[in-house]
Amino acid sequence: MGFFKAYDMRGTFGADFDLGTVYKVGRALPDVIARADLKLDAGRASALPRPRILVGRDCRMTSKDVRDSLVRGLEDGGASVFDLGPSTTPMVYFFTAEDGYDGSIMVTASHNPPSDNGLKVSMRTALPIGYANGLDEVERAVKGGAVQVSLGGEGTAEVVQDSVERYVAWMADKVPAADFAGLKFAVDCSNGMASMLARQLFPSAVILNDVPDGAFPAHSPNPLKADAREQISRVVREQGLDCGVIFDGDADRAMFVDENGEFVQPDYLIPIVAEACSRCGESRIVLHDVRTSRGVIEALGEKGFNPVMVPVGHAFAKPEMRKRGALCGGELAGHYYFGDFFGCDSGALAALRILSRAAHSLRSGVSFSGMVRPISSRYANSGEMNFKVEDKDAAIVRVLATAAGFGAERGRCSIDGVRLEFDEGWISVRKSNTEPYLRLLVEHRSKSGLEEWVGALGEAVDGR
Repeated sequence: MGFFKAYDMRGTFGADFDLGTVYKVGRALPDVIARADLKLDAGRASALPRPRILVGRDCRMTSKDVRDSLVRGLEDGGASVFDLGPSTTPMVYFFTAEDGYDGSIMVTASHNPPSDNGLKVSMRTALPIGYANGLDEVERAVKGGAVQVSLGGEGTAEVVQDSVERYVAWMADKVPAADFAGLKFAVDCSNGMASMLARQLFPSAVILNDVPDGAFPAHSPNPLKADAREQISRVVREQGLDCGVIFDGDADRAMFVDENGEFVQPDYLIPIVAEACSRCGESRIVLHDVRTSRGVIEALGEKGFNPVMVPVGHAFAKPEMRKRGALCGGELAGHYYFGDFFGCDSGALAALRILSRAAHSLRSGVSFSGMVRPISSRYANSGEMNFKVEDKDAAIVRVLATAAGFGAERGRCSIDGVRLEFDEGWISVRKSNTEPYLRLLVEHRSKSGLEEWVGALGEAVDGR
């Protein structure tokens, strides 16, 4: 897969893209962002002649050079550029919407390996620009070859002042530290951008790996990898803590381990997030993606929320958050979206709100695992399985044919791959939007039934 993805631009620096690519992207983006903004404002007759664009970056070893090339391209493309400097991705979303920028770009490869980098693009109000609504135009401009590359220098972007202080103050006002007083927990910043905020937002926590380092020396910046969680799991067990939270590289995702150091599948926390958000607005709509456990959907309904299924990815979730006026939302991958955060995802806000609910439960004598168990124990869940196959479409046909033998189909959702519902469970099969994989997830009422379904579907994927 190339540099241009469904949600953003991302790849290995020096192989999938270089500074010349970044400059060309910068040259193209002002027009693309201006046209996207124009569609948001039907009352405006023409696009802004000089859009105001915010730029932030993570701590990767190439991020400063990528930022410099990007800024030069943006300025040569007609934009006024404002530099947020080192920041989390949610900080870029926040200031884009809060301060009224016409668009923004975050230089990051999120949870990818240190050799990678990329760009996440938003229009006005921090709505995402993905391949379907603008990045396709950028790709055509970059590959057209008409732009002469001009490298060297940092550009003349105006520096945004006091961003960390303003952001921390906003977060602390939403969830004061008193809300999780008495809770003993650890925070692993993964040597990523959460390091900028952790000691201020979580003053009582045991803080791990809070020196930003683009080499990510402690472990992978992807908390979905089991080896990335080994350290925080060990610290929670050895120090007798109530839970632990771990951030990914750009801090748009937060994931948890319970008091036993066991990983908590992120979608199981969506009802917890919804309860924490109940006082934030009147809406009861909670978004979840096509991979979400049926136990989560059932729990949301039982708690009086209205669960709504959407495709995977922030490029789909954020517009739906706005369109539906949703209270919040969540994904299997650890993204949590908030109506009072401009419909965007924030790892820090998710962590604060989940910690507040954990502290509330603990005061009632219920541990973190006890808080989650009524949701997680309803079905046996395979977790998302990845298969590298050459012909994904043919594999999907085989999977669906095999699943037809699982009983009467009680529901089908085709907004992102195919999710089939049966009396005893459900399956989801989809092509990844960001990686060369076929994704399969299976859930069943019993462990033995799960093993049977997974075995049969695995053989179908392999063509056996």
